[in-house]
Amino acid sequence: MMRFLRNWTLPFLNPRQLGSLAFLPRFLLEFGRYRRMARGERVRWADSFPCLSDQLPQTPFDPHYFYQGAWLARRLAGIPPRHHVDVGSSVLMVSVLSARVPMTFVDYRPLRAELPGLRSVSGSLAALPFADASIESLSCLHVIEHVGLGRYGDELNPHGSRLAAAELARVLGRSGKLYLSVPVGRERVCFNAHRVFAPETIVSMFAGCQLAAFSLVDDEGNFLENAPLAAASSLSYGCGMFEFDKHA
Repeated sequence: MMRFLRNWTLPFLNPRQLGSLAFLPRFLLEFGRYRRMARGERVRWADSFPCLSDQLPQTPFDPHYFYQGAWLARRLAGIPPRHHVDVGSSVLMVSVLSARVPMTFVDYRPLRAELPGLRSVSGSLAALPFADASIESLSCLHVIEHVGLGRYGDELNPHGSRLAAAELARVLGRSGKLYLSVPVGRERVCFNAHRVFAPETIVSMFAGCQLAAFSLVDDEGNFLENAPLAAASSLSYGCGMFEFDKHA
């Protein structure tokens, strides 16, 4: 009974899924039809698990996370570092990248998982657990825009993103590579979800680093490789991907 209640409750707990109730009649019709077709197979109502909004003409995806993972993977594949450190990015991305490049994953909320080639440690972007100039290859994708907004239990701090940027620059080794992504477009604070930055603001946060390349996902979800910073000036909520080199 508990499993049945969970299966029928979870799909509707998310307000974004409430619209899928319109497809409930179709589910009920198809459930009855399948049971009539499935002779010899036990199809119990108590085991039903409605997934009402997956009949789509195309596979859905989040353009920011899809393209930033692909962007980082291709850069690490070009000149694989001996070891790579990621701070707070998508754990699904990290799990895949660690199959090719040995990685340390740092997060404010520790990752309780084990894989060959992947080491997980607890740490805050306000005080990373690494010595100065000790990391040759570093990434932080869609993370620093959250720091200081309290969303994940961190302390409120209007300067959180700048402090995070300073920490990333501090631990990046001389001649090291930093791969960073943030929301870009009209600069603002969307409390307590995230901040959105002008690309020039991000470049100014890393004054000790040189921008080697900039790529972009625009408001329509299009990926623009090696775009000019100005391409983000008219966006509302794009994703800017910055490749920085640390000055030797």
